[in-house]
Formats: sequence, C-alpha cells, structure tokens
Amino acid sequence: YKMKPSVVSILSFSLFFLSQFLLSLSERCNPDDKKALLEIKRGLGNPYDLITWDPKTDCCTDWVKATLSCDEKTNRVTVLNLFQINSPGHLSPAVGDLSYLQTLDINNVRNLSGPIPPTIAKLLKLTFLRISQTNISGPVPEFLTHLKNITYINLSYNNLVGTIPPSLSQLPNLEFLRLDRNKVTGTIPKSLSNLAPKLTYLYLGHNQLTGIVPNSFAGWSFDTIDLSRNMLEGDISFLFGKDKTTFEMLLDHNKFNFDFSKLTFGNRLARLDLNHNKIYGSLPTILTKQSWQLFNVSYNSLCGKIPQGGSMQRFDQYSYFHNKCLCDAPLPPCK
Repeated sequence: YKMKPSVVSILSFSLFFLSQFLLSLSERCNPDDKKALLEIKRGLGNPYDLITWDPKTDCCTDWVKATLSCDEKTNRVTVLNLFQINSPGHLSPAVGDLSYLQTLDINNVRNLSGPIPPTIAKLLKLTFLRISQTNISGPVPEFLTHLKNITYINLSYNNLVGTIPPSLSQLPNLEFLRLDRNKVTGTIPKSLSNLAPKLTYLYLGHNQLTGIVPNSFAGWSFDTIDLSRNMLEGDISFLFGKDKTTFEMLLDHNKFNFDFSKLTFGNRLARLDLNHNKIYGSLPTILTKQSWQLFNVSYNSLCGKIPQGGSMQRFDQYSYFHNKCLCDAPLPPCK
C-alpha cells in the first residue's frame, strides 16, 4: 500500500519552491559576480572578516557594504575592498570574472601571497587598483597595459621583483603610479616619459633601481616624485627649474652628482630631500624664497654659507651636516 501525498505536503512543497523562485527574482546580486566573489573568499582562506559573504544571501544588499558595492542600475559589483584580513591565502584568478569592476582595493592583507593573477587584465572598466602592504610576489605585471581606463596603480609595500615594464607607458589615463617598497631592479624606462603630463605622482623609492634618470623626464612636472633609496646616479638637475610645478622631491640615498648652486626652483616646491648623494657646489640664496616644509642636503659634498632667512631657519643641523665645508647657522660659523 502506497501513501498518497497529502494536499498539505504538496502545498508546502510548492510554497517552498515558490519562495525560492521569488527570492531569486528579488536578489540583486548577479550570479556570475556572486560565484566569483565566493571563489575569492575561498582563495583568502574563508576568513572570518568575510562572514557575511553567505551564498544564501544577496551580495548587493546583505554582504558588508565596506567590502563591496553594486551599481544601482546594473546591479553588477563595481567596487571590491579587502582590508586587514589576517588568514593566509592568495588572490583567486576569479577576480577577473568581476567584469564590471571599477575599483579593486586590497590593503594591509599581510598574509596574502603568490603572484598578481593575470586575469586582472580582463577588468577593462578598472580605474583604481591598489594591492599594497601584502606578501604578494612575482614581477610587476606586464598585463597591466591592458587596463586602458586605469588612472591609479598602487603596488607598494610588497615583494615584487624584476624590472619596471616599459609598456606601462601605454596607459593613456594613468595619473598615479606607486611601485615603491618592493625589490624592483633594472633602470627606469625612458618610455615612462610618454605618460607626461598626466602622470603627476610617481613613487619608485626603496627599490634596487640602477642607472640614470632618463633625461626625457626634463620637461615634466610632478606633484610628487620619489626615487629615494635606490642606486641611481648621474645629473638630475633637469628635474628642477623655475617653471616646474613640482611640490615634493624625495631623491635621497642614491649616487646623484651635480652642481647644486646652478639650480632654480618652482614656486610650489616645498619638500626636498637630497641627503646621502654626491652633490657639490654651494646653496644659492634663492632657497630663502621657498616655503620649505622639508629640506635636507646632509651627507653630500656641498660648500659655503647656509642662506639665512625665510623658512630656512626651521631646519636644524641634521639637514646640513656631513658636507664638505658648509658653515653658518645652524652649523658652526664660517671662518
């Protein structure tokens, strides 16, 4: 004897499927985006920080807003933020399946290791890329050249190696580039000058770069240029000039060699660090006309009097000492 299903059981079964169907209709999250995000979570070791990333809930409405954003019209994920996740993991290649992504921001995820996945090259809408303060390794990716809409790249404080890809010069909208605090070697590509004048923030400091700064940078004004703590050499006086609009120049701990007395300065230059180089000559009196916030020429081969006046008085002996024969306040007076 077979029991016939009761009307109640059939009804409840139907209601269950109806509710699931209605849920799927009401869910904003695109199924392709959700699948990619869950793969990313798995690659990160299913961290507690992403506990709200539940496959049973809507990623656009129920997952923590600090981690992602969906477009109001398309309901596609456009922003992905991953901060201070402690579990060890890697960045899943599935990140390349978030095809509407405009911002990818991964910061202070210290146990994130492995290379930057090449699938990021598929994110053609990407304008902002930060992967910083991680344990990411491998080369500075050549495939970033595909991201023609990108305006901001920050790959600082990682373990990247190899050379700076000359092909980065093919990014027509790039305004901000940080590759500092890595283990990058080789020379600065001449082709980077093709990014002028749009690229105004260039950070290449704390690497192992060698050779000269390309003189194709001569007509270029940065807001900030950081070449500090490398093994660069030669004459970089062409980075200076009264027509420049540069605000900050961090050029310390290299082997730069030029006559400081012949320099002129743009009105905006307020931060200049040249310590630990091979710079010679004297300090021109026009230095007193600048509104200095930072000024350091220690550990060079400078000679003569330190100009007095303006904002020069705010700097102590540590901005000047270990030179050939600099004198006057705050150093001992000239004889």
